[in-house]
Amino acid sequence: MKIMMFAHDGSLNRGCEAIVRSSTAILKERIKDAKVYLASNNPETDQIIAKLDGIYDGSKLEIKKYSYDWFLSSLKVKLYQDESYALGKIHNNIIKNIENMDVCMSIGGDNYCYGEQPGWYEIDRRVKQQGKKLVLWGCSIGEEDMTERKLEDLKLFDLILSRESLTYNMLIGKGLKNVKLCADPAFTMEKEELDLPKGWQEGNTVGINFSPLVWKRNKQSQAAIDELIRHILSKTDMTIALTPHVIINGNNDYEVLKGYYETYKHTGRIILLPDHLTAIQYKGYIARMRFFVGARTHATIAAYSNYVPTMVLGYSVKSKGIARDIFGEEKLVLGIEELSNSVLLIEKFDEMVQEEAELIQKLKQVIPNIQKMSYKAVDYLCGLT
Repeated sequence: MKIMMFAHDGSLNRGCEAIVRSSTAILKERIKDAKVYLASNNPETDQIIAKLDGIYDGSKLEIKKYSYDWFLSSLKVKLYQDESYALGKIHNNIIKNIENMDVCMSIGGDNYCYGEQPGWYEIDRRVKQQGKKLVLWGCSIGEEDMTERKLEDLKLFDLILSRESLTYNMLIGKGLKNVKLCADPAFTMEKEELDLPKGWQEGNTVGINFSPLVWKRNKQSQAAIDELIRHILSKTDMTIALTPHVIINGNNDYEVLKGYYETYKHTGRIILLPDHLTAIQYKGYIARMRFFVGARTHATIAAYSNYVPTMVLGYSVKSKGIARDIFGEEKLVLGIEELSNSVLLIEKFDEMVQEEAELIQKLKQVIPNIQKMSYKAVDYLCGLT
């Protein structure tokens, strides 16, 4: 079975890397003859994923002004409101590889959370035109993200694999018959343990991950995280490990976290992890933390999957749905509007500390079943062919 993953922006988002890395591993583990290829918008960032059978440049192409394609595209849009010719040219780096594949797998877990995606819709249509299997792999979509156009696109898929139950129930409620429930593949991802940095307290270090994405959506959240850091430093004896997980220009966790590090490095109890580690290396550090506070979903998955009590700075359906599937409720998940409330943030942190033993016990009980759900996605895929 030849599988091409697409709708991937590159591995400087270590969550995207985690999806590709773990998906490739479980696909190859369960499907004997599987060959897995990746079409990436930044293929040079994905060379770190050794198990892939090939990496294609999946970046967008420009239609040169006044070229034949430009005139024809303009004409079709103007006369018929038809974008398909233009979109086919723009996304040809992906489309040209469809004919060589058995399965085309859209892997951007939350791509459908960010407005209309006409480019992906066009690729999806081309996949079906060529008679190939089309799979949406490990997705999360909020009710507020759904539109008629998006729903029509989702009907094209042979299989939609939702990574949490909130999305699954919403899609079923929309009348889709091609939806199955699984779990994010990253729950199964391996970890690599590097040497612990100077100042790390084994068994007594709390990780904090914060992102520009959250800060942009709630400007007061940055000050509230600062209050939380001060609370940890003054009321506990824990070391804080600031943990970046996305290092893309303009959306770089490291830049935000560095400000906190500079403010509090004089305490000797704050560490800033480097900005060049891979997803498995970050997971290796997160696995050895006592607690974790995180905005990036895959950083929190790294914590959950190693039984680390976790507080989620949630900003979408995915973090709420994943917590609900683990705990039966949105346990220790704060919505985007709550993140400016430093009192609530500190209360939730203290609650996590107080319930440490129960949280670890619950995670040890539930995570093996969640990991089985990750593998279930491969079983559903095999059922297609």
